[in-house]
Amino acid sequence: MTYTHTSMDALRQYGDELADSTVATLFERGELGTFNTLMRYVSTVGAPLPDGLPDIAREYLHETSAPPSWVDWGEMEKARLFFIDNNVHISTALSFASMPACYLVPHIAKLLSATHSLEYPAKRMAETGQFTVYLMQPDAFEAGSRFIPAVQKVRLLHASIRYHLSRENRWDTNTLGTPICQEDLIGGQMLFSILVLDSLHRLNIHMSVDGAEAYYYAWRVVGAMLGVDQAHAPKDLESAREFLDTYLTRYMGPSDEGVHLTRQLIDLYEEVVPGTLFDPVVSALIRYLIGDTSADWLQVPRTAWDTAVKTVPGLLGVLETIEDKSPLGAWALDRLGHLTTRFELSSLTRGRVMQYAIPEHLKQDFGVSSTLPRTRRWTPPPAT
Repeated sequence: MTYTHTSMDALRQYGDELADSTVATLFERGELGTFNTLMRYVSTVGAPLPDGLPDIAREYLHETSAPPSWVDWGEMEKARLFFIDNNVHISTALSFASMPACYLVPHIAKLLSATHSLEYPAKRMAETGQFTVYLMQPDAFEAGSRFIPAVQKVRLLHASIRYHLSRENRWDTNTLGTPICQEDLIGGQMLFSILVLDSLHRLNIHMSVDGAEAYYYAWRVVGAMLGVDQAHAPKDLESAREFLDTYLTRYMGPSDEGVHLTRQLIDLYEEVVPGTLFDPVVSALIRYLIGDTSADWLQVPRTAWDTAVKTVPGLLGVLETIEDKSPLGAWALDRLGHLTTRFELSSLTRGRVMQYAIPEHLKQDFGVSSTLPRTRRWTPPPAT
């Protein structure tokens, strides 16, 4: 599929029909309490539903209770192993590349600011990381898992934002399109999939072709479950590159909201980094992963660490070589990645209990090295 400005214009006009109709019906009937109940108490697959849920809510939960019929479970297992093997690197890419890239799209930054989505940035970042963790569980789609309810809630949250912004005249639909429209949903899917893979490649992480393709495939499944129209979504990494290039060159630029959100993100992670000596590493890593032009638009500070951080890929390349050649080294690095991820999440939550928590049996999986072959190193598709 070829993505043009004309074809993407059509994607700006509509959101998620199922979730939108559910939210509109609940709110127009004055059943805000039902919406809050869904968001608060529906948390695991197979758990009894709260009493008094109206039929429209039960129908929504039923319609969204299963992954798409076309899921290849072999690919999903490859993606899970890829995540276990690269969890700390994926977390780094999500935090320091994907999130700042969201802020480079002015209407997305405006939407995030309008809905106060990052009023508590630590909570948002922790939930984003744990959403990915839920996806990569071996039983993510079985009874007792938290992944499908998390997806159901995110869809409803998106629909409620569309509902309120449109009805409260807080969003210029003619100029900005439908809030969280199909174009933005697909764009978000690309930022959390292929841009993550690009960042891992830039950090010199050794990835197999099979592992990279499986990781992208898992996000295709996520996109479908989040209400992305699969008739327009990229099917492979090459078409994903085309869509992301078109989307970013179509929209990205400086904005006051983008600068503000980036400052919040940097402040957040500078608090996570112990002491103050290494605080500038946060800005340097963001600048390295998104490039100087984008970093300047977001007013990411230039620091003395900007040059030093360029040596990180070389160091990671050495560690990746050790991991490739030594089972003991692979185990040690996987454990280090596991501990780093736990430290980051615990720091972000400030010790509070989050709605999304890492399941105990998955924590054990973090110590298992991927069995995916490291042959056929993956390289990103060329820019379009």
